[in-house]
Amino acid sequence: MAALSKSIPHSCYEIGHTWHPSCGVSFLQITRGALEESLRIYIPLYLIAAILRKRKLDYYLHRLLPEILQSASFLTANGALYMAFFCILRRGLLTIYMANLATETLFRMGVARGTITTLKNGEVLLFCITAAMYMFFFRCKDGLKGFSFSALRFIVGKEEIPTHSYSPETAYAKVEQKTEEQEEKARGRNIIALVRKLVDSICKHGPRHRCCKHYEDNCISYCIKGFIRMFSVGYLIQCCLRIPSAFRHLFTQPSRLLSLFYNKENFQLGAFLGSFVSIYKGTSCFLRWVRNLDDELHAIIAGFLAGVSMMFYKSTTISMYLASKLVETLYFKGIEAGKVPYFPHADTVIYSISTAICFQAAVMEVQNLRPSYWKFLLRLTKGRFAVMNRKVLDVFGTGASKHFQDFIPRLDPRYTTVTPELPIEFS
Repeated sequence: MAALSKSIPHSCYEIGHTWHPSCGVSFLQITRGALEESLRIYIPLYLIAAILRKRKLDYYLHRLLPEILQSASFLTANGALYMAFFCILRRGLLTIYMANLATETLFRMGVARGTITTLKNGEVLLFCITAAMYMFFFRCKDGLKGFSFSALRFIVGKEEIPTHSYSPETAYAKVEQKTEEQEEKARGRNIIALVRKLVDSICKHGPRHRCCKHYEDNCISYCIKGFIRMFSVGYLIQCCLRIPSAFRHLFTQPSRLLSLFYNKENFQLGAFLGSFVSIYKGTSCFLRWVRNLDDELHAIIAGFLAGVSMMFYKSTTISMYLASKLVETLYFKGIEAGKVPYFPHADTVIYSISTAICFQAAVMEVQNLRPSYWKFLLRLTKGRFAVMNRKVLDVFGTGASKHFQDFIPRLDPRYTTVTPELPIEFS
């Protein structure tokens, strides 16, 4: 605590904007760099979203540009105003993401200070608990709404929703009709028809509990199909994420194009999603056989066991984000039930506090900040966040210069209060 009470005689130029002695010029340079990066992020983002949502011409003419500028100015203000208030103080909805990032940063700070002990595979345990709660809400009527419900329905399938729209009789009728149509189309293609008929017979003739709603498959093929489907989705997602970097090196390093398909992370994400679905479905079927009924409480056990699949693709970011979203869901459910009070502008307050924590870490202890967010800050400020004079901040005991041991800013002695270690020489 003694270290935190220390004061240092250096000006904002000697610590913060070491590239230029003028606060105003530095502020404008940061603003320009942040605005360029913000537009580079939001222009393609809004255009792709508009195309996918099939927006009409009126949207492109009257609403697209204002929305882009609004988001860009918001992100620009984060970088520019931080530098502005940095100077002022020396002289005298991204809410969930930032809250998640701030929580992770505080956790890293606690570990670095020895006040928090890490738990082996802690991110997996957190994901298991989160998955258990999410799947329970998914199975409950009106438990989840909007994107969360749609995403889980896509992942695990509509067969696991209790209020399934198909009755067994209707489902069987549709299955039979579909089979007859396939047999008609398959005539003349002997090998393909034979294989398809064999697969269908294997899938349909097998153990299936009367409470199970996967009418086209038995319980075994139901789990296997779920694994194959989501493994393919995970594999393709990871491939798509690597396409930009692979094509950038297409002509200089053509061999990198092959790594697009054989990269280990492709199979890890596929195994994660595939095993999550198959374990969840398998456990749900097993519990229906054991208890001879279909119960929403089964989702808690099935979701928790399915969470173990994160062993294939460990990610603190995913675990923390989903846990943050779960807290948000619980909070709003509490408001709807009248159990929790509603706080006006709570999202703004949480975002402000979270941003303060993350920017504090970015200056005082970069080693405890999420690496991807640090790279984002460097892009946002055109690398200027890395040229702060962190060596003079080491007196506070946070290891501010740990990753910047070799950096010494060249300062103009005419504008410094302390003789600089590496002054600018004038001819």
